[in-house]
Amino acid sequence: MIAPFLLSSETRHSIGSSIWRSGVFSSFFSVRSGFYCSFKKMAVRLFEGKDHAVSYLQYRVTPHEMISKIMSYMEQKTQQQYKLAVDVGCGPGKWTVLLAPYFTRVVGTDISQAMVERALAKSHPPNISFRHCPAEEMPFASGEVDLVTAMTAAHWFDRPRFLQEVDRVLRPGGCLALLSYTMDMILEYGEVSKVLNNICQEFYAALLPYRSSYLGPSSRKIYSDMFNSCSYPDKEWTECHPVRRTLPVSGFIGMVETFSSYQQLKQKDPSEADHLSHRILTKLLTAMNVPCPDTEVMVIVNYFGMLACKPSSE
Repeated sequence: MIAPFLLSSETRHSIGSSIWRSGVFSSFFSVRSGFYCSFKKMAVRLFEGKDHAVSYLQYRVTPHEMISKIMSYMEQKTQQQYKLAVDVGCGPGKWTVLLAPYFTRVVGTDISQAMVERALAKSHPPNISFRHCPAEEMPFASGEVDLVTAMTAAHWFDRPRFLQEVDRVLRPGGCLALLSYTMDMILEYGEVSKVLNNICQEFYAALLPYRSSYLGPSSRKIYSDMFNSCSYPDKEWTECHPVRRTLPVSGFIGMVETFSSYQQLKQKDPSEADHLSHRILTKLLTAMNVPCPDTEVMVIVNYFGMLACKPSSE
């Protein structure tokens, strides 16, 4: 029997036409900050430093609202059988721990050893554990998993292999949740909100040349392609789910600094990366007419992604 998530060559072409057509990549997978790119002629691992893992833990937004959305979907689509959830590309585990109240066991997996070590170093509920492994080779038996999630990670995976592996480990009636957010976060601060967002656009534009060509200008299309290629009849697409958080201005800068494009710039020219962050921070504070980088602003992060339920019988 061909699993519903097995992809045809045509689907592979639509997911990553330039990659599959040129044959440059034999595989390309990662997790949030621990990227592993396997080329025919070379292998490169990027952004697996412990400092970056700490930054992820400190600055990335924890979207509790999205957990509620996932669990509401599961309650509608599947029986109350919540034994095992797997968070793929878990990073330092900020998203993973949110699943703990709903499942007997939750396992976060990541290809980055630094991320796994950071996740293990902090306290977490007793039903949570972490494993060091690639997204495409999960250490679980076929049909063992009730929910597979990936938060801001699936765009780095070898998507055909990952989706095939998801179909293998999910039980009939199990669910898949792949979520991410757009880079262009919005700031709100009284009457100067528009000015602040113009400054933010300057920040994003400066980082755009360092964005991976694998992702294209927006990762939303990658997720949309995965949604379209998923043959599970029961699936939902979320175009935009805004999550609002009050953060210090320095926290907003810190969050952007965790992006892969900023890390690429930092790797190429550390002083230029620091100068860019300082210049944007100074401009934001000047526009707000405040001296302290701890001054709080409203940050709106727009999430998108897919939910899908594996058929109960095939």
